[in-house]
Amino acid sequence: MTGHLDILRYIKSIQVQLDDEMIAQIDQAAPARRGARVEFIRRAIRAALNRIESDRIEESYRREPQVFVDGGEWDGWLEWNPEVTEPKP
Repeated sequence: MTGHLDILRYIKSIQVQLDDEMIAQIDQAAPARRGARVEFIRRAIRAALNRIESDRIEESYRREPQVFVDGGEWDGWLEWNPEVTEPKP
């Protein structure tokens, strides 16, 4: 059990105030038992952060689109990524 307590030293926690309606929705989606609620909230935060990052990347590509020579084909992609093998016919 000591290992579990060691992990808790490195995990940060935050306090969030939610209205009754949101708490009721969370109770329905992820009851507090067996850590379901904690995992649900972690996944919701991760999904929100992923959306923010995706939006940031999308905006970056809009500002500076990638331009490929020769009509959009990426010539030499096998040389660029030698771990990828050429597709078999």
